[in-house]
Amino acid sequence: MTETLAIRKTVLCVEEIRHDGGPPLATPLRKGWCAVVLRNPFAGRHEPELMWMMEAMKPIGLMVAERLLAGLGGDPAMIEAYGKGGVVGTAGELEHGALWHVAGGYAMRGLLGQALSIVPSMTKVGPMGAMLDLPIHHRNAAYVRSHFDGISCVVPDAPRADEILFALAMTTGGRPHARVGGLTQAEISRWDGQL
Repeated sequence: MTETLAIRKTVLCVEEIRHDGGPPLATPLRKGWCAVVLRNPFAGRHEPELMWMMEAMKPIGLMVAERLLAGLGGDPAMIEAYGKGGVVGTAGELEHGALWHVAGGYAMRGLLGQALSIVPSMTKVGPMGAMLDLPIHHRNAAYVRSHFDGISCVVPDAPRADEILFALAMTTGGRPHARVGGLTQAEISRWDGQL
């Protein structure tokens, strides 16, 4: 069964971080998320076949990625880290949130060009106003410790019981005053998505 995906709203949130208790940054860090809230066509029932929705959501994933990138300045080369996630309304099931993996993750990686790391993800079932903590790590090497981060996404009136909220996150840098060692961005050498 294939249905039209009905979007209720999109929400964009962008932060500009000048410092985090330490000295002012030479260039402020930009970090943000963009969410789309749409009707869950599977709400209230168990549907064995979900894959049509994953395919149908590909243009939605690209739209969300483009809006987020524009909000962060529009230059793919400036994006250093990313993440994704979703909150399924209470009439749905956790598996419905997993439909975002291809639509959101691949859209964002394609838009950014070179983006070798898997996109970290968080999915849950929750009520309206549920907080979604989107995990973030480096786009080319998941083990770059300075970019282990996250951002909280909340849309107060979403998801309704029969909706799903899907979100993408991007940043223009790592944590503002990262200094706990580990692999650095300058030390990426394998270009295998991890090291």
